Amino acid sequence: MKTKFIMVQGTASHVGKSVLVAALCRIFYRDGYRVAPFKSQNMALNSFVTREGGEMGRAQVVQAEAAGVEPSVDMNPILLKPTGQASSQVIVLGRPIGNMPAYRYHNDYAPQALDIIEGALDRLRMRYEVVVIEGAGSPAEVNLQEREIVNMRIARMVESPVLLVADIDKGGALASVVGTLELLAPADRERVSGIVINKFRGDLNLFQPAVAFLEQKTGKPVLGVVPYYQDLRIQEEDTIPEKRYEAEELPPGSEKVEIAVIRLPHISNFTDFDPLEDEPDVRLRYINRGCIPGEDVDLIILPGSKNTIEDLSFLRQEGLADWIVARARAGTPVIGICGGFQMLGRELNDPFHTESRISRIDGLGLLDITTTFEPEKITTQVEAEATGPGIFLSGAAGYRVAGYEIHMGRTELACGISPAFNILVQSGKNVIFPDGAVSGDGHVFGTYIHGIFDHDVFRRHVINVLRCRKGIGLPAEWQSISTMEQRQRDFDRLAAVVRNSLDMEAVYRLLNLPGPRGN
Repeated sequence: MKTKFIMVQGTASHVGKSVLVAALCRIFYRDGYRVAPFKSQNMALNSFVTREGGEMGRAQVVQAEAAGVEPSVDMNPILLKPTGQASSQVIVLGRPIGNMPAYRYHNDYAPQALDIIEGALDRLRMRYEVVVIEGAGSPAEVNLQEREIVNMRIARMVESPVLLVADIDKGGALASVVGTLELLAPADRERVSGIVINKFRGDLNLFQPAVAFLEQKTGKPVLGVVPYYQDLRIQEEDTIPEKRYEAEELPPGSEKVEIAVIRLPHISNFTDFDPLEDEPDVRLRYINRGCIPGEDVDLIILPGSKNTIEDLSFLRQEGLADWIVARARAGTPVIGICGGFQMLGRELNDPFHTESRISRIDGLGLLDITTTFEPEKITTQVEAEATGPGIFLSGAAGYRVAGYEIHMGRTELACGISPAFNILVQSGKNVIFPDGAVSGDGHVFGTYIHGIFDHDVFRRHVINVLRCRKGIGLPAEWQSISTMEQRQRDFDRLAAVVRNSLDMEAVYRLLNLPGPRGN
């Protein structure tokens, strides 16, 4: 069967394109089709490492999970990881090719990347029956239209129909739809085959006059009004939801443990902590600029960062560095992941200016380690065993975790410092070497491994340690949530919401497909 394409574009960023693509992937997968997601160019600090060691955007990984297939860099051939206000690290087919200022990338490199994008699409054609393509931002950004490689140019490349999505929860959805279509070239406007209104709250009957207006004004059918869905844990692409910044402390006597994740300016892979947030006896929140909490935090987590040295400077400027050190010395546990692990050390060196213009900076001094940044990036999947001492790791000896590493730093442990884990499998090969480090008092540890909290038993062990330290003891009966099972359930729930909201018969007609094949 010839591969069918359908593309989801938006009137703006953050209108819900990524989640709708995941929903469509799930629907086609459950309807019996071999389906894959695709986004030619993604800008995000949330990334993932494939089995082959290629780095790609986290959104396409989530979409691949929804489609029931293994992620591949062909699903996201170009990833931009911002390194500053107007520059990014450019990753092509999973491998970094260097940092580029925005003007150089858009003017010089992007037009040359079309062959790479087309090659990735050709490889997907060979393996899948349906490809659901995600656009970026808005196709009506007139300053970028001549050189864009992620919206209408890709739709034209594969002759794909386009669904235009607007977020009504933000307001101005009708104007954004009409304005977007007005700014498109006639041929591109014709390619838009339907409108989807996303994140609707309220009485759908009261919205029908707006639907009639849009269809009459634009000549395009409104193929669905998707409700504002809640309690679905579909991982975010690159934005931490505002609700996670809540500042209220837990009430006295609460049987929840409070975990504070430091919101770094260049935070990466914050989805590492979603499984913790899913646990009902955990209150996880992100500590933002100017919002230093009190003394009742049960665990502090320093997450990954794309600009570790600059983010460490930010912690000092905001007073957060002093707070973290003071809490750690008072006995509050601290865990660092990747860049956060590096910040916990004595010093960070960047002799090649790989991440920053700063050549050296003192770390927080909570771990006796030294990190040096090097030009070569490590991207690999790993399996590891907990081996370190301390309040979390001594009781987890032998627990296996699986995850991935993405970092440019190499960390050396001082004599006598214990690693946190032993890596046993790297990129599918049996190995044995140490990872991470544990402080002398056992209250602080760091690791390069992203995804350790996806491991249900290890995550529950960490939470139970915190409960006992807080004096609330272990739950009488408790069955830890399975991260993977919950994701699969949420994909199915999302697909059901979207299927019931979209005219799927019309979508199948756009694809020239007969509809569901059955289970």
